[in-house]
This record gives sequence, structure tokens and C-alpha cells, in this order.
Amino acid sequence: MRSVMRRVTTMTSSFFLQSPPLPISHKPLLSPIPKQYCLSSFLPLPTQRFLTATHGSRLQTFSTKSEPNMQDSGSVSYLTQREAAEIDETLMGPLGFTVDQLMELAGLSVATSIAEVYKPTEYSRVLAICGPGNNGGDGLVAARHLHHFGYKPSICYPKRTDKSLYTGLVTQLESLSIPFVSVDDLPEDLSKDFDVIIDAIFGFSFHGAPRPPFDDLIRRLVSLQNSEKTLQKHPVIASVDIPSGWHVEEGDHEGEGIKPDMLVSLTAPKLCAKRFCGPHHFLGGRFVPPQVAEKYKLELPSYPGTSMCVRIGKPPKVDISAMRVNYVSPELLEDQVESDPTLQFRKWFDEAVAAGLRETNAMALSTTNKDRKPSSRMVLLKGFDENGFVWFTNYESKKGIDLTENPCAALLFYWESLNRQVRIEGPVERISEAESENYYHSRPRGSQIGAIVSKQSSVVPGRHVLYDEYEQLTKKYSDGSLIPKPKNWGGFRLKPNLFEFWQGQPSRLHDRLQYSLHDLNGNPAWRIHRLAP
Repeated sequence: MRSVMRRVTTMTSSFFLQSPPLPISHKPLLSPIPKQYCLSSFLPLPTQRFLTATHGSRLQTFSTKSEPNMQDSGSVSYLTQREAAEIDETLMGPLGFTVDQLMELAGLSVATSIAEVYKPTEYSRVLAICGPGNNGGDGLVAARHLHHFGYKPSICYPKRTDKSLYTGLVTQLESLSIPFVSVDDLPEDLSKDFDVIIDAIFGFSFHGAPRPPFDDLIRRLVSLQNSEKTLQKHPVIASVDIPSGWHVEEGDHEGEGIKPDMLVSLTAPKLCAKRFCGPHHFLGGRFVPPQVAEKYKLELPSYPGTSMCVRIGKPPKVDISAMRVNYVSPELLEDQVESDPTLQFRKWFDEAVAAGLRETNAMALSTTNKDRKPSSRMVLLKGFDENGFVWFTNYESKKGIDLTENPCAALLFYWESLNRQVRIEGPVERISEAESENYYHSRPRGSQIGAIVSKQSSVVPGRHVLYDEYEQLTKKYSDGSLIPKPKNWGGFRLKPNLFEFWQGQPSRLHDRLQYSLHDLNGNPAWRIHRLAP
């Protein structure tokens, strides 16, 4: 979408280089539980994922001759500078978009693309270098969204404009206490203070040689790649629509420009993107109407679900053996934990909920059948107390049969962003019919019907069979009458005899505290041991 805002803010070349899960009950369940890989190494996305507004020959004005080490241009459309400008004019003319709408969508697309690859747990320190035009505005918007995503952005915005759109963006950032850093205050070596640098200096309307202070800023970004020869980690560079200083169609033709790790193309990739050799190429700007796609014969990947970005090509191949995280966490010490492991679990669980983790109650359930063959799957915890941990399922499912044949199981909770996991083992029993009945009728009516429809783990000839039966039952109970609980559906309760609390630590010297039951004067009691990592 650099295609989006260029013309509204025309800069002079002399000044600007031209330009939630269900709640968990802590109570008994007697009531309802209320560095760089060229694109030639990527495979194209499956054909069915692309919008095919036209078939047969590609749009001639978009196509170029095949070049070595380039992604197949037939899989996605690339825009010339003129075409990008025309699309912008169409969007902001007859189609009724405003520059601030498109800038907001562009900045959100950049932020979500960064969050897709570079998690805030490892790449929290972000520097957005923003130019004087709309590309810089995208960077300002992206920084605001990244702040809300949990990052710690800073802004370098050396050539501000007094236009109300941009002053408003600055005010929004200042209201969030996001710091603005002058060029003079930036360190010469950006590696020490930042994990991600957003290159939002120039967009597709730029041409000519960069002028101060942007020439020096681009030089610093280029120098970061030279630090790869050392062991020092350098910040990743994410360029907005066009790597700053590149020719919009010819790219970095002199080979001395920025080589970003990520490129977030907007609206559609520009021709220079064919020469992008970084590992992460995303498309953002989910606003192209069908008539624009048809007029320009655009072939673009479809956006998955509610996402504001989509990857172009596949992620780079990685050396799995070299993938590792050096955990940094508070110490887990024996004199700091609860003597009762259920209370310690409740403490950690509540902290995971407070951290905003998705589906905190998701747990791996491992079972074995009578032949001692193990199997694991993810299920949702629906309640816990001193009597045990409860989940619900079809008793005739694979896990239900396993637990009937061998009523022992293991649970595993993993809260990645907290560097924590909890293992729980013990015998399993069915909960009472009354408890299962109460919980069943506390569920949404659609979920109640789904439990009847699904003969869990059995073979079905097709999804339509499930839909057809679901629709029939929905009509049957459309009067709001009570939906009967299936006899083969209910809850299990694991009664723990072993807990292990794991806290990740540097150099793989993890903390592992194990609670095990032992007999103390004829009464069960918990004993805490530290295990080697």
C-alpha cells in the first residue's frame, strides 16, 4: 500500500530525497462450571490459495522475463510504479478510501507481519525509522500497534510534517509514552539497543539519491549486515513495501543497499520485490476490492481467517538441530513454593491467565491402553480442586476406552511465554453423572448438540454427515427445550499422586521441583524433591 498514500502527500525532492477460553472453576464440580535465502528457494503457495480473477496469460504490463534466483512471477502479481500509483488513485477516488484509513490498515499489516515472525519475548526492542511521507506514517502506525502487542518501540522521525494526519499519529504515540529518539541520540551501532528495526523511510514514489539525515541512517542499516561476520547478534530489518533507497522496479541494482530480513509488501508486491532475498516476505493491506483485482488482473494470495498479513512463499529451511532458546526466568526455589502442589498449581495457573495466554487450560492428556500403547492429545481442563483435575469427553472415544482399560493418565500444561510447564500423574475415575449433567447443560446449546452428533474417534464418510445431523438436531430443539446429555458423554477426574513444576533457566540448568505422595504417620503427605534438569 505504499500504493496507498503516496500521492496525497507529495514531497519535494530537494527536501526529502523525493520522496477467551471458558473460565476454570477452582471449586468442586457439583454445580455448573459457569541469513538470507533467495526467493528461488521458496515453493509457491498452493494455487487454490490465490485469487484467480483472470486465467490464462498474465497481465502483460505486470509480467517480466524469468530471472534466475527469483520467485516464479506467475504465482503472484507484481506492480510497476505507474500501476501502483493508479491503484492508489482508484482506491482514494471512486472507491471512497481515505489516506488515513489506508495508512491504518498498512501499519496494522506491518505490525502483524512482524509479530508473526519475531515474538516479543525475544525481539521486544523495536526502532521504527520513519520518513517524511506516507511510508513513514505506516511506520508510526505500526509502532503504535506493536506497543499494544507487547513490544517496546522507539521512534526516529527526523523530518516531521505539520499535516494533521501525522501530528495526530505523533500525539497518539506520545500519549502511550513511546519515546522519540533524534538521529544524534541514536548509537552508531544499532545492534546493542534494538532487536527489530522498521525501515519506513521511503516508499515506491522515491527516486534519486538519499539526502541527510536519511543517507546516514540507510548507511547504518547497511552496515548491520556487515556485522554478520562477527558473533554479535544484529537487529533484524523489516522494510515497509520497498527497502529504502531501492529502485521501485529495478531493486538494489548496485548491490550496496539495505538487505532486509523481512519485506512487507502492501496492496501487491512491487517489481523490486522480485529481487528480495530475505527469508520473510509478507503481503499486507487487506482492502483490494474485486473490481480492482479484475481491472489489473491481480493474482494475490488469500488472507487466512482474520489475519491482516499473508506470507508470500514458504518460510526458509532451517537447521532444526540449531534451534534453541536460552530461557531467562525467576528462580524456582523450594522455600518459595506452596507446600500443597494444588495450591502451587493454582498460583501458576492464575499467573498464566493474568499474562493473557491463549487457552491457559489446554493440556496434553497421555493415556495407555491394555496393550500398553501410549497416545496423547490436547484437551481442555474444566475444573480442579484438592480432589483432582477434571475434563470431559465421549466415554467411547480413544481416550475414553484407554482410561477404561487402564485408569491412569498424565497431564502436561505448557505456558511458553512464562517458560513454565507442569506435569501431573495419577489414577483416573469417572465423575458422577450429576456432575456431568450439570456441566453439560452449562455449555452453549451448539456444543451440547455437537456432543450428540460426534461419535468421537469413529470413522465418518464425510463432514457433510456431521453437518446434516447437526442441522436436524438444531431444528428439533429450536423451541429451547432441554437437550438430553448423551449417556456415553461425561467427565473424568485425575487424582494426582505426582506433580512436577518446571521453570526454564539459562544454559539448560532448569528448575524442576517434584511433589510426590508418601505416608506420614498413616496419612498421605507431599514431599518436595529437586530434580536434575
